[in-house]
Amino acid sequence: MTDAADSLIGAVPGLGGTGPVPPTAPEGGEVQIIASGWRLALREFLSNRLAVVGLVVIVFFVLFCFVGPLVYHTNQSLTNPLITDLAPGAGHPLGTDDNGFDELGRIMAGGQTALEIGFFASFIATVIGTLWGAISGLAGGIVDGVLMRAVDILLSIPYLLIVLVLATKYSATVFDESLIIGLFAWLVPARLVRGEVLTLRERDFVSAARVMGSSRARLVVRHLIPNALSVVIVNVTFQIADAILILAYLGFLGFGLQYPAASWGDMLGNAQQYVSSGYWWLVYPVGGCLVVVVLACNLVGDALRDAFDVRLRRR
Repeated sequence: MTDAADSLIGAVPGLGGTGPVPPTAPEGGEVQIIASGWRLALREFLSNRLAVVGLVVIVFFVLFCFVGPLVYHTNQSLTNPLITDLAPGAGHPLGTDDNGFDELGRIMAGGQTALEIGFFASFIATVIGTLWGAISGLAGGIVDGVLMRAVDILLSIPYLLIVLVLATKYSATVFDESLIIGLFAWLVPARLVRGEVLTLRERDFVSAARVMGSSRARLVVRHLIPNALSVVIVNVTFQIADAILILAYLGFLGFGLQYPAASWGDMLGNAQQYVSSGYWWLVYPVGGCLVVVVLACNLVGDALRDAFDVRLRRR
């Protein structure tokens, strides 16, 4: 019966389902297909030039960091004291650092770490936060109160301090850093999804699904979460930017990944002593990459928010 309910909800206009909208036949007999909300959102996103530039930048850095090392081969595991602190020139376009590592190759390796942790931590935070917020918003009452008070308590804890304490006790890896960041970053998406679900649960399509016998689990998975995807997708971009920045904070303070693994924060932390010495290639290129990637994620996130919010679409 629940399958029948889903198809009925999707087919009846005004019930808010995700089913196909029946085509209409205009005067010329030609079938006109009504553009879906997702197509309208995509069109709105592509009309934002800054968003397109941001997306191109993200794709570029993904290719630069993951495909670049396959083309530009460098040694990023063994130090070479004979070529330390070389200025940019032939053989080393961005020079070398104080350990003899090629700086361009080091930026690629650090970018891999930043993007891996950014995407993985964002995935963990999004999955946990979406499920937590959807369950809390649908359940309401005591369950909602308990779940949200738990979120409030965790939000009051300075988790960056906890991460620093853990970093002093254990040797962090990419998986460990992603897990720690993701397990604290799910609180914001949980609040956002809960607020969206509180409005969705009063809609007619949710009432119809309940009347047709849908369980709470099915309501969450088949109706509430799909209709809250716009909020989730927008939040993912900001989560990636936040995770990259947090990793940079840790690396700059000296609590990043275990050597010889590289991250942009570690590189900036090691190069701060050379800022006044004229070794600009150790600071500005990696700092510029960090700023540009975070800015690109924020531009994409802002554009996605405008695209999915019908009140902000251009008429």
